Amino acid sequence: MRHPIAAATLAVIAASAMAGLSGPAEAITGTSWRTASGNGIVRMEPCDGNRLCGVITRVIGVPAATDARNPDPALRSRPLVGVRILSGFTPNGPGRWTGGRIYNPEDGRSYRSELRTLPNGNLEVKGCVGPVCQNQIWTPAR
Repeated sequence: MRHPIAAATLAVIAASAMAGLSGPAEAITGTSWRTASGNGIVRMEPCDGNRLCGVITRVIGVPAATDARNPDPALRSRPLVGVRILSGFTPNGPGRWTGGRIYNPEDGRSYRSELRTLPNGNLEVKGCVGPVCQNQIWTPAR
């Protein structure tokens, strides 16, 4: 009789540990975030297997915004809504994703990037060129 209880206890402990690792990923997937500038809403979604991506779902204050600074001239007239600006992130511990890229439509460039959920519910978005990085804080969109 001890074995079923021990097995049940181990199952509960394992589930709790797994929830601690997967909880932040579940919390961020499907969530929409307001960018630091406040002019964009980005929705996080799974992509390319178990990776995390972010797609612009709304542009605020710029009607008919296009990807005008894209290095590919064929893409410069596409609407920004629907553009994937975060791509390729993989989980790297609770509330952290690394190995991704962020596309900045304001300059048409992509940067190495990392994401981290903060205790206050915000999202820290880091973009890097070489060893120099810049952080932004994105807030949950309401």
